[in-house]
Formats: sequence, structure tokens, C-alpha cells
Amino acid sequence: MSRLERLTREEPIELVLKLHETVVAQQKEIAELKALVERQAERIGELEEEVARLRGGRPGGIAIKPSIAKKEKKPRKGRGQSFSRRTLPTTDVVYHAVELCPDCGRRLEGGSVKWRHQVVDIPPVKVTVTDHLFVERRCGVCGGRWRPDPREALCEIAVGRKSFGINLMSLVAHLKTVCRVPIGQIRKLLYALCGVKISCGQLVEMLHDMAEIGNAEYDGLLSRIRGSPVVNADETGWREDGVNGYLWSFSSPSVRYYMYRRSRGSVVVEEVFSEEFAGTLVTDFYAAYNIYAGAKQRCWVHFGRDLVALKEKNPDRPDVTAWADAVMDVYHRAKETLSIDYKDRERGKLRRRFQAELLRLAKPYLKVKSAPQRVLAERIERFASELFVFVQYPDVPSENNAAERAIRPAVVARKISGGTRSARGSKTSSVLRSLFETWSLDGRNTIDACRSLLVKHNRQAISAHA
Repeated sequence: MSRLERLTREEPIELVLKLHETVVAQQKEIAELKALVERQAERIGELEEEVARLRGGRPGGIAIKPSIAKKEKKPRKGRGQSFSRRTLPTTDVVYHAVELCPDCGRRLEGGSVKWRHQVVDIPPVKVTVTDHLFVERRCGVCGGRWRPDPREALCEIAVGRKSFGINLMSLVAHLKTVCRVPIGQIRKLLYALCGVKISCGQLVEMLHDMAEIGNAEYDGLLSRIRGSPVVNADETGWREDGVNGYLWSFSSPSVRYYMYRRSRGSVVVEEVFSEEFAGTLVTDFYAAYNIYAGAKQRCWVHFGRDLVALKEKNPDRPDVTAWADAVMDVYHRAKETLSIDYKDRERGKLRRRFQAELLRLAKPYLKVKSAPQRVLAERIERFASELFVFVQYPDVPSENNAAERAIRPAVVARKISGGTRSARGSKTSSVLRSLFETWSLDGRNTIDACRSLLVKHNRQAISAHA
């Protein structure tokens, strides 16, 4: 007889009751664990949203650029000219000829050019130290004594009574600002190239003098930014005397303007875009720019990166991939309208149509905490009116690439120098970077432009004194 057959009637009933109690307890525990998982998922979503806000709209994750997949190389297009370097305008000609016949020693004359070789070189540079002596002369008729005005005589040579000339000041400013050469290396270069010994402190003061002279033109750049119909804005970290701050960049097609501030908040945007500015502001999704009440175009390149990151986080969710592709498809179709000659009224209708289409894509995921698309869908809902300004106004770019390109040299300079050491240094860096970048945009030789600025300053000083 088996063990079950030996059980009394009450024992199986007791066993069933115990199993039922166990099942009920486990079901309760499972329900509690599910509730815990839901709370944790909700908390993770809140933290990801907070990280995205602090990163200026970039979703969480370590800020490391993913490896770029190697693209298949296409055959290069043939050049329209030969691979040799183009001949430059000749500044000097040297003839090379055999003077005596190697066989009989007879003197050779005449002949024709059989071969030409052009050499591009720079002559050895030697520093010139000039004593400018101002001679006083007496008039034999009236008895007056006269000597030249130093400001007139040195107008195109030096600034005021500075010991270093305009050419040297312009070169130092160019090396520091455009070439991003550290002060110590500039000092070594000047000694190796010209044989001139200048201390690091003197070089720094030279840059400060340049910035003070260019400060009026720097203020003029801000006025030009405020008067521009379209401005791209961005910011990056900058350290001043070891303390974290931010370098702000404001760009138009013809102007670059930089300024250092400790704050990364909306107070800086409010300071720059006062009532004088009535154009379109092109930015990423960072919240500080929300304070500007005028027209804004948000960067689709930033938004596209976030969509790519969303797909990478959910590789096993085809619905997420399809949604992200559908959003980008709306953008690509909007970009295609720029090549078509629509009237202003038609462009306004197109803008509203694209906005409505994007909102329809976002609507199913709004407030759905378990949906991976929720954060970007809510961003679409919030910024829908600022995503297709470029459709209605074709002069407005759909991305913030101009500001990204403008801020990149400063990022490289920060990696080299680590920042600036004082408030004066930050102001000098901002002024010189603004002037040199703007001159470069104008297609000017930045060293010549710097010389012209210093000469102009001297002439204004003479006029003011007169």
C-alpha cells in the first residue's frame, strides 16, 4: 500500500489548505515585487529625465562618442588639374649658368633657359631694435624750439610709448588666438625665429593691451549680433583661476561674439538678447534659452542624435526604431521644401502641417512612463512650435552647426591651456577671439587686420588730443 493510500481523509484536506496558503502568500509577494519594480522604473525614468535636463537635452549615459562605423570607400573623383603645386607669382629671379667650358676652359656666353625650378622660402628673420631720436630745432627768426610729435612719428610703428612694435604685437596676438600657441611656446618661438628675448609677463601684457584697444570694436560686434536676423548660440565649460565657468558663443553669418560668465543660466541670455534683438535664435534644447520670447529654432542635429541613442538603447524594440525613423522622415520631408519655391503663405501652412504631423507621432507616448519614447515625445510636445521655423523662413538654419563650429576652437584652446587665470585674462581671451574670428569670417588676413586696428587706435588718439 502506498503512502497516499494510508492517509486519512483529513490529512489531504490539511495539505491542500497549506498549499493554498503558500500560493496566496507567494501571489502577495509577487504583487509587492511588481509594485517595487514599477516604482523603480518610474524613479529611473525621473532620473533619466533629470540627467537629460542637466545635459541640455542629451539623454543620460556616459558622454563618450560611439565608434564610427567604417564606410565603404568610393572611388575618388579625378582632379581637373595636375597633382603638381601651382606656380606662385615670382618675386625674384636667379640665373644659374656654367661660366667656363669644362673641356677647353673657354668662357661661355648667351644661351637659353632649359629648366626652371621655383623655391618658396622665407628669409632669416632678425629682430630690429630701433632708437627713435626726436631732435629739437630752434628757429632763427622767431626763436621758437620745435620737435616732432612722437604720436605722429610712431603712429604706424608702435602704440603710444610701448616698447614693442605693432608688427610684433599683431604676431603675438595671432599666435595666441588663432594658432592657440601657449605663452611659453610663443616666447621660445620668438627667440628661435628672431633672436628676441621677451618674458612671459611682457607677452601677457601685450595681449591685454591688444584687448583694451579692441574693446570698442568688441562692443560693436555685440551690437551687430543684436541687429542680426538670425543668431546661433552655444556655450561650453571654461575655467577661470581653477573655478568652473562658461564661455558663451553667439554667431551670425558675419560675426562671432564670445563672452565669459560664471553662470550657465538664463540671465546670460537675457543680458545678450535685450529688447534690441528681434531675430530668430537657433539653439539646442538647453532650458536657459527658453527665456527669449522671440522666434526660436531648435537644433535638429541634436534631436537626431537623441533619436539614434534611443534606438541604440532599445535594439530589440522594432516599434521604437520605427517611431524614431518616422520622426526623422518628417524632418527630411521638411528639409526638401527648401529646394522648392513656395510663397510665404504656403510656407506658413507647411510649417503648421509638419508640426501637427509630429505631434500626432508623439501623442500616443505622452505621460506613458513605461514607453521608451516618452521623453522625446514630451520634448516634441513642448517644442513643436520651435522645430519647423526653418520651413517658413528658409534663411533660418535647421541646425546649430554654426555655433558648434564657432565654439570648437575655444574647446581646443581650453584643452591646451586649461582656461585663464584671472577675470582680466578671461575678458582678454573673449575680446581677441571675437575679433580674430570675425576678421577670419570676413576673409581678411588676421595679422593685417590687427595692424590696422592698432594704427586706427593711434590715429584716433591723435585726433582726440588735437
